[in-house]
Amino acid sequence: MMDEVPISNTAEHGLCNVHHLRKLKFLEERYPQPWVTKITALLLKMKEVTERAKEKGLDRLTEQQYFDYISLYDVLIEEGYLANPDLERIETEGHKKRGRVKQNPVRNLLDQFKYCKDSVLAFLFDFRVPFDNNLTERDIRMMKVKLKISDCFRTKEGANNFCDIRGYISTSRKNGVNAIDALHVAIAGTPFIPDFVLLG
Repeated sequence: MMDEVPISNTAEHGLCNVHHLRKLKFLEERYPQPWVTKITALLLKMKEVTERAKEKGLDRLTEQQYFDYISLYDVLIEEGYLANPDLERIETEGHKKRGRVKQNPVRNLLDQFKYCKDSVLAFLFDFRVPFDNNLTERDIRMMKVKLKISDCFRTKEGANNFCDIRGYISTSRKNGVNAIDALHVAIAGTPFIPDFVLLG
């Protein structure tokens, strides 16, 4: 009998794993350790497997796949902690320091991988959650372009209208609806509404 998959699958949102890969690349260059290379390869393998499953029309991996990937993830995090133990506070005579001991970047990333595991691996359990937030960054880019050209919005109402329209067009496109068609039905009084709204 297979043990229960060691993750709660209750993340409210997914963290961007492209950012994690950048941090891991930095660690490989500045703090080279075997676990860093291994977990980088693991994250990329998980991404590849989920994308392949989506192409096949699946909406989840098998329980065995979940168990294998999460177990390996946990082993690598533990390996990272063993290679990077807690820093001890250095006390000088007559000076007692308070507060937390400053951690190095390795421990900071390990803590995020451990304590935010559900959010880091949300893409693995819910195929609607992307591996990264590149889509989000592209969505807000038009706002930055607008501000770059016009410098500002004349009124708060105008800014809200701009965001409403851009958000509606973006949502329509993500659901396979042509932007012109979506605007046409909206003007006709029957706007496109997706089957579900994924917050994140």
